[in-house]
Amino acid sequence: MAKSFVFSSESVGEGHPDKVADLISDSVLDACLAQDPNSRVACETMVKSNMVILAGEITTKAKINYEQVVRDAIRDVGYVNSDDVFHADQVFINNYLTRQSPDIAQGVDERAAEGKDTAEQGAGDQGLMFGYACNETPEMMPTAIMFAHRLGRELTKVRKAGVVSWLRPDAKSQVSIRYENDKPVKVENVVISTQHTPEVSHAAIRDFLIEHVIRRVIPANMIDEKTQFLINPTGRFVVGGPQGDSGLTGRKIIVDTYGGWGRHGGGAFSGKDPSKVDRSAAYMCRWVAKNIVAAGLADICELQVAYAIGYPEPVSIWVDAMGTAKVSEEKISEAVRKVFSFKPANIVKQLDLLRPIYRQTTNYGHFGKADLPWEQLNKVEALRAAVK
Repeated sequence: MAKSFVFSSESVGEGHPDKVADLISDSVLDACLAQDPNSRVACETMVKSNMVILAGEITTKAKINYEQVVRDAIRDVGYVNSDDVFHADQVFINNYLTRQSPDIAQGVDERAAEGKDTAEQGAGDQGLMFGYACNETPEMMPTAIMFAHRLGRELTKVRKAGVVSWLRPDAKSQVSIRYENDKPVKVENVVISTQHTPEVSHAAIRDFLIEHVIRRVIPANMIDEKTQFLINPTGRFVVGGPQGDSGLTGRKIIVDTYGGWGRHGGGAFSGKDPSKVDRSAAYMCRWVAKNIVAAGLADICELQVAYAIGYPEPVSIWVDAMGTAKVSEEKISEAVRKVFSFKPANIVKQLDLLRPIYRQTTNYGHFGKADLPWEQLNKVEALRAAVK
């Protein structure tokens, strides 16, 4: 890797159309799990103009008022302004949810079936998942994505607190970090685009965001006189949200994970219950990688696991310390297999995933939030013991 380079990551606000769709899907999931922890949920959402479309497969004993769940999620985001085409109380909702395919169910269920090798719970799909951790930030996440998320959180905090009246829900942030000798040393530029009411001037938006969002979030020692601030670069952002662009569940997977710094397997998270390894195994890999770094076994760690639908064991597990291992990677891999089980049913048990915890994952990344189960450093000592 070059000794000096710039890497960028982006985040999006709660009112971004894709994140509105993600929140609705995760709200449906949480509503199902709150009543029936064994719910099977794969809920996709599309939003555009004054329309919300639900589609996918749900098998549950829960009695869900889908319309109420949708409207409450939109209201939480802040689409309640009288001039919004997309408004919590006025959107039209089309529900195309059906039950889970019995062919998929027999592979996932803990029961025998013709053609299925075991009676164990199998993976909900084939595919590959990644997890990543590093020691760049307190969250053990890459710097650029964490700064971008922090900007988005602060912008939302200011908007919801009513500090200024002209902010609207749709927003994006982006941060470019210069690295020297593989260490983040400064912010090269910050991009923020935020929806606003028509009467506010571009100059007022720029001044406010630089002083009350950027400088509040980005450490002063990471900014210098050459740092560039690009605020609403088009000059105007009045038409936004689902009025300005359609939104779909699962279209911000790089925002959801590592900002492009660590790899993503391809499967989206939101709206899926933990029998879907797209979600649960990605969480598992993050948990393992973070504990490896916290245990001092490596400064950087990336894991990949892969599954076959209906089969309980992963078809592969790969650990890469990217040249930073303090013990051999073979020992780290052996320790991982001793300490952790990657069977889908065991992932759910180890991380206690059959709970309505998924709405809190939707915005500002699924990783780096201290209270989530896959962020806990509770296997550090076990890993250290396993490599001795």
